[in-house]
Amino acid sequence: MSLPAFRGYFREDELARAVYSEAAGIGRAIPSAVAVPVDAEDVVVLVKWAAETGTSLIPRGSGSSMAGGAIGSGVIVDLSRINHLGRIIERDRTVWAEPGVLWSTLDVAARRKGLRFPVDPSSGSFCTLGGMVSTNAAGPHSLRYGSTRPWVNAIDCVFSDGDRAIITRGEEAPKRIAAITRFLRDVHGVIVSSDTRRPILHLGVRKESSGYAIHDYAEKADLVDLLVGSEGTLAIIVSVELKLSPLPAATSSLLGTFSSLEEATVAATKAVEAGASACELLDRTFLAYAVTARSGDEKFSKQMEGTAAILLAKVEADNADAAAAGANRLAKAFKDSGARDVDVALTPEAEHDLWEVRHAASPILSALEHNTSMQFIEDGAVPLSKLPDYIQGVRNALAKREVSGVIFGHAGDAHVHVNPLIDVRRPDWRKTISDLLDDVVGLTSRLGGTLTGEHGDGRIRTPLLKRVWHKDAISAFALIKSAFDPSNIFNPGVKVPLPQQKAITDIKYDPALPPLPEQARAALDDLVKARAYERFRLSLIGGSS
Repeated sequence: MSLPAFRGYFREDELARAVYSEAAGIGRAIPSAVAVPVDAEDVVVLVKWAAETGTSLIPRGSGSSMAGGAIGSGVIVDLSRINHLGRIIERDRTVWAEPGVLWSTLDVAARRKGLRFPVDPSSGSFCTLGGMVSTNAAGPHSLRYGSTRPWVNAIDCVFSDGDRAIITRGEEAPKRIAAITRFLRDVHGVIVSSDTRRPILHLGVRKESSGYAIHDYAEKADLVDLLVGSEGTLAIIVSVELKLSPLPAATSSLLGTFSSLEEATVAATKAVEAGASACELLDRTFLAYAVTARSGDEKFSKQMEGTAAILLAKVEADNADAAAAGANRLAKAFKDSGARDVDVALTPEAEHDLWEVRHAASPILSALEHNTSMQFIEDGAVPLSKLPDYIQGVRNALAKREVSGVIFGHAGDAHVHVNPLIDVRRPDWRKTISDLLDDVVGLTSRLGGTLTGEHGDGRIRTPLLKRVWHKDAISAFALIKSAFDPSNIFNPGVKVPLPQQKAITDIKYDPALPPLPEQARAALDDLVKARAYERFRLSLIGGSS
């Protein structure tokens, strides 16, 4: 393979391909090669070559993707080395950042200026901003601040024939860009009319990372809205301009315990109405592991006895007195909704202690000897009123398949994460996964929900979209993809399925899969154990720094 103008790494050896064959999700796919561009011009060179040769490209940041959007059989494009963070413009509260910049890097820089990027995923220490924009990522504080999309001012990107342009919110689309010309000429009118006839959204769902954001686009005809959340299927991002918000002057937190899920859901609704900036739910399955993780904490163990769910909520205010008053109002609302007990934290230290329970189960789950935590139904979101039905439905599906599972999530957004615990020693474990996925997709569809609130469709959910989106939406997604990427070189099989594409293919935990090279397997296992997805993969195997 000859790419004389490409200045980054391009490797086709077995070891390099192996360390890019997995991401944070359950899938494995051995790529044909790995390309690591050093700047935007390198990306242009790579895309032009791919367009000429018909080679597929799979853009990727730190590989923290859950749904398989960062792995594939084509050429992996690791954008993590394109990671310059521009100067923060305090007056405008904006910053330009390249795709490989970590959320945590921006967070440190912004806080020095009294600012923050308020979309805060739990993977913030290792996820990239490019990945966040690509999936329309969210986090606990999305309850107040929304997902990534409204915080993106502009995107500098490379389209499928190698054209590069900056798309700016509120400004006319650049001229002489073939992909944009095709889209505006052939697709714009069709999808706007389609949305007018029947809105392309899940009514009442507060967080959405599925499909293309046609309903948002139809309101203002802003291409930024379509590009955010497109998972590298329409263009490759080489820089983004983000908006920032001021840091809150004061915060407070609450932990409420509930004897029933229904009571917790009512309280979560009250939290939304009261303007809480975050409201997280941990159900009894999660709490059982949390109690084990905190086995020496007798107070916590006693508090969790008979508890069906807890809510963790945060209040932001202009001063400490207002934060305390807000916490007390919310505590009363929790108690009025049936909370058995409410702990209020008014200092940073006390708040930290309350929120520690949110992370308590992770070490236990990662150390389970025979049951593997497999996230394949991990991102559903439904209308808030349907949250109890969704969680009970997931519990029933797990019980029906005799599978344990951990359930937690963003209660204020009715957005739920599920970690089924699968025993790969069982001869029918793959059928169990397939059946459980089918059950939960059906449940989500019946409740008017989406399969992904913040993690993206990836390759797992893309073949299932026709079950949760109406047929006009599916047609519109295909039209958008074909206009921007007619040769289907960008992340094929994501957003728009390939013929005969299946949701579950190779699973990295499958003992029957051919093993990866020993050095690659050890490196990836160490990375997962340390939750250090930000590590440059080629540096794990030597020869690249």
